[in-house]
Amino acid sequence: MTKNLQDILLNVEYNIENTTLNGVPYNLDSIYIEGIAFDSRKVKDNYLFIAEKGEVTDGHLFIDKAVNNGAKVIIFDNAEYCANDDSVLYIRVKSSSLTLAQTAKNFYDNPSAKLKLVGITGTNGKTTTVTLLHELFTKLGYKCGKISTVENMIADKVLPTERTTPDSITLNELLSEMVARNCQYAFMEVSSHSVVQNRIAGLEFAGAIFSNITLDHLDYHKTFAAYIKAKKKFFDDLPASAFALSNIDDKNGEVMLQNTKAKRYLYSLKNAKADFKAKILESSLEDMEITFEDSLNAYRNLPVRLALVGKFNAYNLLAVYSTAILLGADKLDVLKNLSMLKAAKGRFEIYKLRNEAYGIIDYAHTPDAVENVLNTINDCRTSLTQKIITVIGCGGNRDKTKRPLMAEISYKLSDILILTSDNPRDENPEDIIKDMEKGLDQVHDTENKQVFSITDRREAIKIAIALAKKNDIILIAGKGHENYQEIKGVKHHFDDKEELMK
Repeated sequence: MTKNLQDILLNVEYNIENTTLNGVPYNLDSIYIEGIAFDSRKVKDNYLFIAEKGEVTDGHLFIDKAVNNGAKVIIFDNAEYCANDDSVLYIRVKSSSLTLAQTAKNFYDNPSAKLKLVGITGTNGKTTTVTLLHELFTKLGYKCGKISTVENMIADKVLPTERTTPDSITLNELLSEMVARNCQYAFMEVSSHSVVQNRIAGLEFAGAIFSNITLDHLDYHKTFAAYIKAKKKFFDDLPASAFALSNIDDKNGEVMLQNTKAKRYLYSLKNAKADFKAKILESSLEDMEITFEDSLNAYRNLPVRLALVGKFNAYNLLAVYSTAILLGADKLDVLKNLSMLKAAKGRFEIYKLRNEAYGIIDYAHTPDAVENVLNTINDCRTSLTQKIITVIGCGGNRDKTKRPLMAEISYKLSDILILTSDNPRDENPEDIIKDMEKGLDQVHDTENKQVFSITDRREAIKIAIALAKKNDIILIAGKGHENYQEIKGVKHHFDDKEELMK
């Protein structure tokens, strides 16, 4: 793809530092760009390089390398930086991150405006909801795109992903390819990091969903108030043409919609004033029966048997149902196809083991998510003799405040607890487990359940299976779909499902 610089800079406030280019007056219409990059290693001939100061590195330090790799235009926002090469055009802007988003949008011809883009934000439930929406609308006969923690999809084409919400360039490139493949809808996870870092700036959303907000990412946001503010900004920036759908059962559900210009809708399992409601009639480890109700349809509420289980999945399914109705889908078609949907990879995946125990793989890695999953398991077990064995760890170089909370919740809601490694990253795994053990100081004295601290996650899973008897339930939490363990900067192959099935 090639585009002239004048079009790429549309709606960008900028100041060009050069007076000439190679000693000759320049014309922005005659400068053609073949690609955009903010990583100097990805720069090629005739590229535009945007120097952005990140959390770890400062792109301004790599401008010379970008020029050596073929950059024709440099955009930067550090007022102290001085241009030093007359053969390259230097452009100063107020914000490199906002400019990156706008230039990527312009370079790829504003793809988000050419399909219906729906984003979901919240601490828990993003991946499942996005996955279910993609599957549902595919079953309804539409071509769809998906951008998620587990994988990206363009119609039936699966692409790997490295983070929940990609950078602005990757986002617009993915959306552009979706448009080229005639996708009519795109569903994406919107992380709080991506909002603060302007990765989603300039995207034109048809709708947005808020699932919930609980303790997480305080290593980045520092305070819970800042975390809430980041989520809320997503809704504040929505256009009047969009819909904003929020879970009113979360105490911050209505807060998210306070300043949005979008059309507001609420969903709930408890609150009668919600626009969309659901009621769980029956739930087991195998399936769940629900009725859905909304203010937009006169159909009587037919019960639907679903393959997903638990209250947290009832919220996810209600968000999916509500979104489908708001996007104009027929209620009966939606209900029929909801019954055929399956859980996202690594989200409450249930397996029957050779010793006739149940094994459950789940991505739960926050206190609230762990509590939801274990409450669901407790609700579904048929006898108190059916033991719950939980294997859980916490990630290194992440929010330390949730470690004792996760251990305490796991202990209270399990019969046997095994603390182990998750992705220790640059931390000592034993130190992470010690942080978790602090949450057991008081509860262990009163209940005196079995607790094991086993650093080796593979060994921890083996022990859990050895301890399990017929019909016992083993929860392996924290990594879900991930097929690696990150230790001292190196990713080693490790898959909870593989270890469980051995």
